[in-house]
Amino acid sequence: MSLSYRQPGVVLTDHHFTVPLDHADPGGETIELYAREAVASDRAGQDLPWLVYLTGGPGFGANRFVGRQSWLDRALKEYRVLLLDQRGTGRSTPATRQTLPLRGGPAAQADYLTHFRADSIVRDCEAIRPQLTGGAPWTVLGQSFGGFCTVSYLSLAPEGVHTAIITGGLPSLHAHADDVYRAAYPRIERKVTAHYDRYPQDVERARRIADHLLTHDVVLPNGYRFTVEAFQSLGLMLGTSDGSHRLHLLLEDAFVRTPAGLELSDAFQEQAQALLSYAGHPLYALVHETIYGQDARPTAWAAERVRAEFPRFDAAKALTGDGPVLFTGETVHPWMFETDPALRPLRETAELLAARTDWRPLYDPARLAANEVPVAAAVYHDDMFVDAAHSLQTAAAIRGLRPWVTNEYEHDGLRVGAPRVLDRLLALVRDEV
Repeated sequence: MSLSYRQPGVVLTDHHFTVPLDHADPGGETIELYAREAVASDRAGQDLPWLVYLTGGPGFGANRFVGRQSWLDRALKEYRVLLLDQRGTGRSTPATRQTLPLRGGPAAQADYLTHFRADSIVRDCEAIRPQLTGGAPWTVLGQSFGGFCTVSYLSLAPEGVHTAIITGGLPSLHAHADDVYRAAYPRIERKVTAHYDRYPQDVERARRIADHLLTHDVVLPNGYRFTVEAFQSLGLMLGTSDGSHRLHLLLEDAFVRTPAGLELSDAFQEQAQALLSYAGHPLYALVHETIYGQDARPTAWAAERVRAEFPRFDAAKALTGDGPVLFTGETVHPWMFETDPALRPLRETAELLAARTDWRPLYDPARLAANEVPVAAAVYHDDMFVDAAHSLQTAAAIRGLRPWVTNEYEHDGLRVGAPRVLDRLLALVRDEV
């Protein structure tokens, strides 16, 4: 039974669905999906078109809005919105260090997690769509990894899509994980350089913190081993609209004087562990590189291997001179499964996933070239997470796709640019501009 309740300006309904773990084996094992329906209070009884939102990640549940926050307010003016917790996230049969041992050992866990990529998410959408829309196609809004899923949707089941809107999420159709990160590290370095240009005092602050971590064994209050590589990974913030400012504020109060000398302050450590921990989204770390697996080549910790091609990211070497310590970005490394207590029990599972060589293609270039679904996509020119050049190549490969290339927003443009970003893309896809 679906449960409905109200928040300011919106009626919400909880939906639970049962879908196959492996859609190629519809009679086999099943998992549970959760999704929250949102409709404007004054339109709750109307027959409205559906919009399904696929959030970024992988590994994150759908946004938990309160009322009509952010882009949801704009969407509710004309749609009934479904906020889907993608499989393995939120309330959809979560995959964590606590639940995965129910599968058995690491090999069984890794086999299980091969069913948590974009192709399975698309099949989930197609399994639940008829139950909600009566069979009518719906609009798909994909942010970041949700955009990757949307391109898979157009490849695997375009008949289920009325309109596709993509924000910061046009993937390369062919790039291996190595290619993705080889393009990523120079983008990350540009973001770090821009940060230091804005806040030159942070160069010395970052060097002091890095030196402290290289010469001290620091364990955060939650048990996270705070290494210099972990500190560098805080550069993930630089890919968002206010991330440079938040990083600056984090660094300015890093140290406190104690009877034993300077130490990292409790306040700094508390903030750092909240940013570093994967306890709330472990699936992100487990399957992040698998989203680039499309052939017989293993991903094999691509971000870690490719980083070696960019020695400027070596903090220890930077400290031997007077150069800046470079932060990193959206990269997952094997050391994370040693430092993070939420990931440590899953290290062997992650290794097995990194070694797999049986990945299936996630996109169908021929079908995309013949696409008939109206599609519009925001491509953020300075996006740290998704390479703009890769995105534009894909935009040209999808028939009829209308790109909006802008440097007005960062990767979180859908959030900070609401409702303008969604307005612009809806106008594009409807040929109103």
